[in-house]
Formats: sequence, C-alpha cells, structure tokens
Amino acid sequence: MKQVKVGLLIIAIISQLLAPAYASRIKDIASVAGIRSNQLIGYGLVVGLPGTGEQTPFTDQTFRTMLGNFGINVPQNERPKINNVAAVAVHAEIPAFAKPGQTLDVTVSSVGSADSLTGGTLLQTFLKGANGEVYAVAQGSLIVGGLGAEGNDGSKIVINTPTVGRIPGGAIVEREIPTAFAQGDYFTFNLHDSDFTTAKRVANTINGLVGEGMAQAIDATSIRVKAPRELSQRVSYMSTLENLEVEPAMSAAKIIINARTGTIVVGQNVELRPAAVAHGNMQVTISENVQVDQPNPFGEGETVVTPQSIVDVQQDDARMFVFEPGTTLNDLVRAVNQIGAAPGDIIAVLEALKHAGAISGELIVI
Repeated sequence: MKQVKVGLLIIAIISQLLAPAYASRIKDIASVAGIRSNQLIGYGLVVGLPGTGEQTPFTDQTFRTMLGNFGINVPQNERPKINNVAAVAVHAEIPAFAKPGQTLDVTVSSVGSADSLTGGTLLQTFLKGANGEVYAVAQGSLIVGGLGAEGNDGSKIVINTPTVGRIPGGAIVEREIPTAFAQGDYFTFNLHDSDFTTAKRVANTINGLVGEGMAQAIDATSIRVKAPRELSQRVSYMSTLENLEVEPAMSAAKIIINARTGTIVVGQNVELRPAAVAHGNMQVTISENVQVDQPNPFGEGETVVTPQSIVDVQQDDARMFVFEPGTTLNDLVRAVNQIGAAPGDIIAVLEALKHAGAISGELIVI
C-alpha cells in the first residue's frame, strides 16, 4: 500500500513538472466565429426630471409624437413647457443565444441640453440592430451616479456625469439573433491575439485529444475544427474543446510608451545590442523678488518698486553606462534605476537607442 501511495505521489509531481507554463484555456484566448454579441441602439424620452430637462426642437417633436400615439393632439402654435423631459439615446449589447424574455442592462445618455437625468424614468424605447430590426424594448427608472448643482449667480459644480445613467435589466429581449452554431461541418476558433505559433499549438492540442486531422490552423488567427452533426453532441464537444489548456507563444519584443502619462512597458523579449549612453540633467530655476525703496521721511521722493529676477542653472554630472551584448530587460531596468532617470528621460534614452539600432524590438509610442 505504501509503494502505491509513493507511486501516485511521483506521478503527481511529474505531471506538475510537465504541465505547460502559463497555460490558458482555449476559451480565454480565442472566440468562436459567428458567436458574438451585437450592439443595439434606440432613441427615446426620459420624463419626471425635477426641472433639469430641456426645451429643444427635436425634444418638442418627439414629445408631440408620443402624445399623438395616445390620441392627444397638441396644436402646432402651442409649445408645451417640458423642462422635466429629456431626449436620450439608449444603447445595449445583446449576447449570443439571448432568448426572448431575458433582460439586458441598458445605458441612457442625454442627446440635448439637459442638465441632469437624475430622478428620471425612461419611457418605452425600441432597441434596433444594425439591420433596422427591433430586438429589445427598454423602459424603467434610471440610476445616475453623477451630481450637478447650480447657484443663482451662475456658479455650478458637477460631479461625475449626471447626464448618463443605467437601467440594470431595463430591456426585455423580443427577438433572438440567429447564430451559425448549429450550421456547417466545422467550428472556427479565432485567436484574440494573432500568432502563428499559438495557432499551431491550439490545433496540435485539439488533435491530441480528438484525433489527428480534426483541427487545422488556417492562418495566424483561425483554427478550423471538424464538428459533429447532431446539435446535442456539438454542445458537449465545444465544452470539451474550450476548456483545453494551451501555452500561448511569447509575443514579439515590444516597448510601449505613452508620452502623455509617462508610462513605459517593456516586453520580456526586448534585448539591447552593445551601446553606451550618457545621461545628464539640467535644472533651470527662475525666482522673482520685489524690492521696495521708500523715500526719506518728509521728503518729496516717491516709493519705487524694483523687480529682481534670479536665474539659476544647475547641471548634474553626466553618467555613462554601457550595454554589453545580450543585455536583457532586467539589466536595462537596473541601469535606469541606478541613474535615477525620470520617465521623460527614459523615453528619450529608449528613442535614442532605437534610432541607433541598439534595441532588438519594436518601439511603439501611443
């Protein structure tokens, strides 16, 4: 019995050692072609606002149309006071396989000059897809996270965005969007990040489970897999495939720089060729002082104000560091930390190294 337990322990340890590093499920790195969410949009009215609505021509027109649907006709020469009404755009996202009767979260945004949507209620609004068909109907009370207040003198304060709100479960699905899940003889997995190596590994992993030739990498993005004909089998088959673990390939060597925020991200495979870099800082300080000269008592002189400007320039000693062949990311970070460079200085050094051909990777500025 003890030998059996030792043998199981050894097998468990070996299986852990042989498990792929940084493995991800196929469902986390790829999506199935034809199975996706769709965007819905509509135009409607929010009512019940505490005087924070709007008085615009298109709001008046929409309001008249709504009353006309209920058999109430407003004379054209009459302009109703509707400061408690706002015209809004309503949008939502309907997931694949959503069935009639299920609910969706919707976002409501003012399209006019309304000050706030707080306390408002969205009236029945049809949500249409890109083909113009109605797929859901939205209605309900808004949840607004923003706040706005205004004084009589025109001063005001705005916190967050009071002209945008949400209605959790505020739309009811009326029509199902058809998918290609039950059609054809193949599934196609599309990788979120295109890579030939990852595509090949996904195909090999699937073939290792269901048999050689069942999966084929078409290009750097798509892997085509043979599918069973019966719908019940397709569900079980897809459930098995999407939970298979694959080790994604390491991405290409890249350095991402956001010059506006000073954010710098260096990829794992970035290496530096032999190079020498000198770094120096210059600080310019300008201070303004005011000197006041007073005349003698009972004199006829005038008080004179004399501005004094002091300009001080300090330049630190330049420091030079050398990158040897095969320098890695850790060496680069260590060298930069030693010289105490600010993000702006680091960006300048990286750009200079790229122009000098000393960086084996792509430099991307966003």
